[in-house]
Amino acid sequence: MLYYSTRDASSSPRMVTAAEAIKEGLAPDGGLYLPETIPALTEADFDALLSMDYPERAAFLLSKYLTDYDPALLLEDCRAAYAPEKFPEPDDPADFGQRPAPLHPLADGITALELWHGPTSAFKDMALQIMPRLLSRALVMTGERRTAQILVATSGDTGKAALEGYRDVEGVAITVFYPTGGVSPMQARQMQTTRGSNVNVVAVRGNFDDAQNGVKRIFADRELAEEADLCGFFFSSANSINWGRLAPQIAYYVSAYLDLVNAGRIRMGDEVNAAVPTGNFGNIFAAYLAREMGVPVKRLICASNRNDVLTDFIQTGVYNREREFYKTVSPSMDILISSNLERLLRVLGGSALTRDLMASLAKTGKYEAPEELMEKIRSAFSGYSLDEAGTLSVIGETWKDEGYLIDPHTAVGLGAVRKYREETGDPLPVILASTASPFKFAAPVSAAIGLEEAEGGLYDGLRRLSSATGRPIPAPLAETETLPLRFERVIDPAGMAGVPFEH
Repeated sequence: MLYYSTRDASSSPRMVTAAEAIKEGLAPDGGLYLPETIPALTEADFDALLSMDYPERAAFLLSKYLTDYDPALLLEDCRAAYAPEKFPEPDDPADFGQRPAPLHPLADGITALELWHGPTSAFKDMALQIMPRLLSRALVMTGERRTAQILVATSGDTGKAALEGYRDVEGVAITVFYPTGGVSPMQARQMQTTRGSNVNVVAVRGNFDDAQNGVKRIFADRELAEEADLCGFFFSSANSINWGRLAPQIAYYVSAYLDLVNAGRIRMGDEVNAAVPTGNFGNIFAAYLAREMGVPVKRLICASNRNDVLTDFIQTGVYNREREFYKTVSPSMDILISSNLERLLRVLGGSALTRDLMASLAKTGKYEAPEELMEKIRSAFSGYSLDEAGTLSVIGETWKDEGYLIDPHTAVGLGAVRKYREETGDPLPVILASTASPFKFAAPVSAAIGLEEAEGGLYDGLRRLSSATGRPIPAPLAETETLPLRFERVIDPAGMAGVPFEH
């Protein structure tokens, strides 16, 4: 399996191996890497996957895309990445299915796919525990002797998950940029207290798009790349623009469907819908790839918060980032430039159109997709958004009616499901991506379920929420209370280019 750039419209596009794509992160022309084909799962594949545990499933699916990797080593890496000490068994007796991504049944045929049982209590762990292993092997496979300088822009969870995955990994250094005031207090605390000798964390004045654009400018700067080479390192990415980050996410959608079959909640071949709260479009694009591989997902429900650029695009065909930016209670979705949407545009619209649309976005801040392309997109995707009041209402109702505590991002997804069903009457079962522990957002969750604001600081709020709900504070969050703050630096976006050279 070879990979090409989404923006390479030449008659003979540059093709690279999976290892090269993972090492580079972003293509030289600024595009994102895609596999030359989307592999199809056969009936025999599904039968075999049913009896596998999660690491086996993940390795099997990754081997379909990473054909230059040794399948035995992929399985070894998946077993290490998803080991019980990193993803312990869930403590809710209602949960079922495979750890590390168990399922929790909700009313009306909705099932929450809990992706937050890992080292940082967010779904990003599902990819970022395996991705460093994929990169390390890629460095060896490509004969790379330089240090890989990982650059990450985060709207909250990716940063800490990447830091945790890459800390003290040989041959790698990592720098994370996050927007000032644009992450939750717990997300900031997690990043600021990160351990490791090869890590750096810097806050950027502005929003997530300012941080993400700064990272993209570094990748696109040839002079910086040459300077980095002279210093003995090269730039790569741990954001979902890197194929090594996105590919592992396909596995949990396939696994969720199989777990529903094994639990007798659906039969093999039954259609389901999938709902994904997303800002950067990577998580839902992974669900789309699972669908294209053969998982019978009828509709992909794309859920946005008040920053509803994706909802508007799906509904109107116009992508316009030139709009007011809102800081919300679901900060990991506070994004106006959804990078992974580019991959969908390429799959359904071709390279030339994708290149032109991306050029328009860079130049004018918007683009309008042709109706023929939008018909293809709408045949698979529906887009809905939830405002702040709606998000808090869903959290409160879910706790009151079902005794199930959810975070604001999951609430946006659940609210989108309800809007979709009201509009369409579609009764199909739904797999809902639950993307973070509610304790990462203790203040809004507490307010939503009727708790008065706790006196004291962040950790008093965590303890109050735990006491009121009977749910334990996840250990990765509790431990940050006693860890020293290491990274409190704040810079302007213009200063980002110099930071990687400080390692």
